[in-house]
Amino acid sequence: MTRKLLSLLFIALTATAVQGKDDGTNGLEQIIITADTVLNARQKVTAHMKTVGYDGPIGIKLRGNSSLSFNQKKYTIELRDEQGKELDAPLLGMPAHSDWVLLAPYNDVSAVRDPLAFQLWRDMGHWGPRTKMVELTVNGDYRGIYILSEAIKRGTDRVNIAKLKKSDTAGRDLTGGYLLRIDTYNEDDATFPSKVPGIGDGIMTSQITWSCIYPKKKKLRPEQLAYIESYVDTVEQVIQSNYFADPQRGYARYIDVPSFVDYFIHTELSLNADGYKRSAYFYKEKQKADGTGGKLVAGPVWDYNLAYGNCNFANANNLEAWCFEGANTNPTPALWQRLLQDPAFRKAVKVRYKELRKGVLSSKAINSYIDRHARLLAPCVDRHFEKYPELLVSEEEKEQLASQPSFGGFGGFGGFPPMGGGFPPMGDFSGFGDFGGFGGFNAVGMFAAYRVSSYDEEIKVLKQWIADRLAFLDRNIERFDRDWQPRIQELREVKMPQFGGFGGGGFGGFPF
Repeated sequence: MTRKLLSLLFIALTATAVQGKDDGTNGLEQIIITADTVLNARQKVTAHMKTVGYDGPIGIKLRGNSSLSFNQKKYTIELRDEQGKELDAPLLGMPAHSDWVLLAPYNDVSAVRDPLAFQLWRDMGHWGPRTKMVELTVNGDYRGIYILSEAIKRGTDRVNIAKLKKSDTAGRDLTGGYLLRIDTYNEDDATFPSKVPGIGDGIMTSQITWSCIYPKKKKLRPEQLAYIESYVDTVEQVIQSNYFADPQRGYARYIDVPSFVDYFIHTELSLNADGYKRSAYFYKEKQKADGTGGKLVAGPVWDYNLAYGNCNFANANNLEAWCFEGANTNPTPALWQRLLQDPAFRKAVKVRYKELRKGVLSSKAINSYIDRHARLLAPCVDRHFEKYPELLVSEEEKEQLASQPSFGGFGGFGGFPPMGGGFPPMGDFSGFGDFGGFGGFNAVGMFAAYRVSSYDEEIKVLKQWIADRLAFLDRNIERFDRDWQPRIQELREVKMPQFGGFGGGGFGGFPF
């Protein structure tokens, strides 16, 4: 029986299954995973997963880089049939696919930042990962609240780009589709370096590396890699050229401008510490028969657990900072700074932002989403914090932390900027905990811009931060087509090797 027929049969058998409990009254759906092999970050091991609508084999591995040190782990999951082959199947009401992710909201006490970011992106008219909140048990051990999420993959119900075959090596067939990412990478990724230096103050390297994650390296033909590398290089070089704003010859010929406008607004609202420079996805569609289309599209969005005021470095706790200006961690692609130097792009941002503020980005819409999410989690949060008591601090501990000086960095690695924005310093840095051999440390305290004593307090702080950030954007984007000018940083090479990360995990997620 073919994989497609197996998938259709599975969907038919589970079509009437009860879906996730999203009314906030009876808690979350449960996911139970049993594995006979120790889980690792290198390769998937065979296990069994049971939840509403699915009871069968999976492949599973740990995911992440620095988050591998956290007490609550993230997982990559692949649904499989009894023969161990990939199986497309729906999970908790989400469209069928074989690839899924269990995101651990460990250093996001609200557990809402990733789902909120994905939902906003979808509401802005783009595909973003759908999510379901669940509780996870692994080998009989309760692991707390998790975010079951679609993985960023090519597919009709995901990133809907053309399937690129090995035979597509010339002409229009070669033009798409491609799924790209700026992030850490390993030997299994097809990568190419940007020829345009990244920007940032005090960064260790200005080298930015792109990865082609669809097609995968083992299926990507040399002609295809050469094509997409050449296309991205053309985009970056044109954006840096003197004619970059020309409607016919400039960047608008090569990129999907509305998606870049939305990505800018979405990223700047979140003030994401990793904004533009980590977990930054793009895709390139296949050119149409009439010669139109085939442009580079910004998105989908991913990895917002350190966004919305939840981070103490990379200017992420400074309510008046701009992500596109870079920080002193990883280099930020210079294309965003350059785009903001075009009055037409700034005007497009202003028009779109004002439109979104009336609906998707209205305070009412955002607060309503957060409130619904909080009600959904209410029956489960006590169990979650009993499992991870380090996520909350007492009022006395909070006062002690507030009286401590701001943490300045990692010593020899170069300091992070002092925190701003009115939140208390995170404190509680005492080594490197679960990394092994480094002593112990509070992973939450290491990254956190503030600490809270209860879930309700966290929700209150989050909503206030978003209100303050929106007020900042309201004031400044209003000036975009008048007297506002972005800060211009000259491009310069820093003669330091790019750190790509360790294969499958390790320390690659640190923002060095």
